[in-house]
Amino acid sequence: MGVAAGPIRVVVAKPGLDGHDRGAKVIARALRDAGMEVIYTGLHQTPEQIVDTAIQEDADAIGLSVLSGAHNTLFVAVIDLLKEHDAADIKVFGGGIIPETDIAGLKEKGVAEIFTPGATMASVVEWVRGNVRQAAGA
Repeated sequence: MGVAAGPIRVVVAKPGLDGHDRGAKVIARALRDAGMEVIYTGLHQTPEQIVDTAIQEDADAIGLSVLSGAHNTLFVAVIDLLKEHDAADIKVFGGGIIPETDIAGLKEKGVAEIFTPGATMASVVEWVRGNVRQAAGA
């Protein structure tokens, strides 16, 4: 995708059948208030829809919120689709109810960071600022 100019662009998405979106909306607002451009996809998105949106919106990152327990399937599906579309430079991070025992496996599969309950908005914003676009030299 190249070196992007302007604010960091983040797609915030709720994949799968999980209908609880308060956390995703709070993260989206915190990123927006920190000067980032945020595209919130809404509820019940498929991994394909999320990746298509990220590519169309020229996103730098995708933030996934999963509370349903399907994180191992949904996060990996997004990572795999990004690779298939030659868009693996879009960083994927996420949060939700994710057991500590699953985090290392998700990171091994390409998820850049996981935020669990109790993470502060400041820590999410700081992580995005410090880790998104680094590979491109921004």
